[in-house]
Amino acid sequence: MNNLAISLKKFFTNKNTVTIIGVVAILIILYFMYTKTIETQTDKKLVPVAAKEIPAETEITEDMITTVQVANAAMPEKVEKDSNNIKGKYTCQSSMIPEGSMFYSDALCNYDELPGSWIKSLEPDENGIMPVPYSFPVNITTTYGNAIQPGDYVDFWAKAILETTDNKGNTTKGLIYSKVFENAKVLSVTDSEGQNVFKSKNEVGEPAFLNFGLTPDHYKFFKYMENVEEHRIDIIVVPRGGNVAPEGSAVVTATHFRALVESFVRPEYKVDVPETTTTTTTTTPAA
Repeated sequence: MNNLAISLKKFFTNKNTVTIIGVVAILIILYFMYTKTIETQTDKKLVPVAAKEIPAETEITEDMITTVQVANAAMPEKVEKDSNNIKGKYTCQSSMIPEGSMFYSDALCNYDELPGSWIKSLEPDENGIMPVPYSFPVNITTTYGNAIQPGDYVDFWAKAILETTDNKGNTTKGLIYSKVFENAKVLSVTDSEGQNVFKSKNEVGEPAFLNFGLTPDHYKFFKYMENVEEHRIDIIVVPRGGNVAPEGSAVVTATHFRALVESFVRPEYKVDVPETTTTTTTTTPAA
């Protein structure tokens, strides 16, 4: 018995034996690791794919989704693996999804991220009057560093140079201000390509337009202000309750200012109100 113990001790303390045992152990570990990796990579999961071709800017409904088994090794990045994260989304602009294709997150949008979605969401007011979509040009400065966001209410001020001529033919100029509209709801903020500026909290674009729904009469007034002779009127958007008129400056009512604007407009000038099929009244004329 002692001889056996001595023999085993010599066997396991032999350098060659230890080396062989170590190599075998490593090979066994590598084998199990390789086997586990292969099993993981070849393991198949049900993944949502398009049951039919889905055009761009289309709401994705349950009947548009089916599932197929896909191996983990063949799973691309940014693929939605849960149908619940797909239903109710829209295909983005220029993002047609072919039949059988997986749903990539970059190709999916919320409705309000689609160009022109704010126009489609407009509805008649309580009097049945269909508002007219109006896009007011802005930039990062005039939106106060993107502080004006969808759902905010703003006021519109106008600044104009009023020219008067006395009976001797002498012309004088005076600067006047007026709050022409107040409590206007911002429906969306879009960039120069019509894309939603506020795509996410971490991705904010460069604003080009604040979008509103105006009554036909209000729309005409804005277009008049934009097109008076010599472009003597500046339209300024401010957060609700803001004031752009310096202390001591001449401020007139919206009614008086409108009369002045209409006197500036050339007689032949006509405003065509765009036809809309859907669009809430979002502005209230200032006092």
